[in-house]
Amino acid sequence: MKMSKSAGYALIALSYLGGWAWMNYDATKNDIAITQEAITIEIEKGDSFAKLTDKLVEQHVAINPFWFKVLGLTSGAKKKIKKGEYELNKGLTAPEMISLFVQGKTKQHAITFPEGLNFKAVRQTLDSNPFVEHTLKSDQIHDIVKQLGIAQNHPEGVFFPDTYFFEKHTTDVAILKRAYTKMQQVLAQEWQQRDENISLKTAYQALVLASIIEKETAATAERAQISGVFNRRLEQDMMLQTDPTVIYGMGEDYHGDIKRSDLQNPTPYNTYTFRGLPPTPIAMPGQAAIHAALHPDAGAAIYFVANGDGSHVFSSTLEAHNAAVNLYQRHKAEENL
Repeated sequence: MKMSKSAGYALIALSYLGGWAWMNYDATKNDIAITQEAITIEIEKGDSFAKLTDKLVEQHVAINPFWFKVLGLTSGAKKKIKKGEYELNKGLTAPEMISLFVQGKTKQHAITFPEGLNFKAVRQTLDSNPFVEHTLKSDQIHDIVKQLGIAQNHPEGVFFPDTYFFEKHTTDVAILKRAYTKMQQVLAQEWQQRDENISLKTAYQALVLASIIEKETAATAERAQISGVFNRRLEQDMMLQTDPTVIYGMGEDYHGDIKRSDLQNPTPYNTYTFRGLPPTPIAMPGQAAIHAALHPDAGAAIYFVANGDGSHVFSSTLEAHNAAVNLYQRHKAEENL
């Protein structure tokens, strides 16, 4: 049977069209789609694959919209993409991008809570992060504790200082709950391994003391010594007399120095006016400070004073301590002249 000329032309045209279509589909599968620097795409709740395609085109991603949608359909990804923020790095192909969207490999942001931060500063760190969804509205301790669902009646010091990675729109409450859970795990582990003869009765007391140690020194080698001083003071029913607790109790009234009247002001945290530990931690202690609180050194010192270089001089008698205070406080006064 002879083929007509028109039928032959049509067959040739279809052949060329099929070849062109295959080349475009193949290019969509294999060509580099992200040819510029990394870009960020957010798939929002309810976004269709077509909407995602439009967002990619708006970002000048090198894809053919029609064939990209076909690829989404043939790969079964059309209904499997997950919402979230994605970072698409230079060199990705269309199938590699689609794989990210299906697997939900979203962009991760970081937030860091350093050791020694108090809860007010933690709130400020969260509130200033543009990728966190801010749901903590109240400044009332009772409301905060209730919203966080924590066991303690105060949020101070119960979150572990660390860097936490999270997706955009993660709530501040969710991040704090992670930090709380980690602190509970670290504290429980350290409490189980504590020295037998320490004066602390509960893991929470250890957390309180660790927060004071954290604020007293940044010198790793001194933590156990300072812990030893405080443990011995607790055993001997002496006042702790530690300045960081006074500062914490002063709150907004602290402006960089402590006056004699501040030492005499009986706030719940002023360890110059009562014996024992303050009612809550005064900051977030790291694991090293918690470990030190539970493993005090076995020395005899019950006093220490800063010597001006970031470390301290420890004394076992009041006479030696007064001599050290006179020496270093006088030296400090002479430097300020």
